[in-house]
Amino acid sequence: MEGTIKIHIEKLPEGLYLATSNDIQGLVAQGRTITETMEIARDVCKKLIESQNLTNNNVEIFKDSFDYPLVISF
Repeated sequence: MEGTIKIHIEKLPEGLYLATSNDIQGLVAQGRTITETMEIARDVCKKLIESQNLTNNNVEIFKDSFDYPLVISF
């Protein structure tokens, strides 16, 4: 199964990136790059969906803070 959720990515003062989502309760991922953060978020999201059975859809992009659709398979 495949779906799309909206994740919010922001750059932290320490230079790391933090991903959260209003679509998936409990989704929090942190990485050194945006790509690494999205990969971690995808893994966390899969685990949360397996345990909660949730999905949703949308997209927005900003400069230092933006939402990004994360496609996942489960």
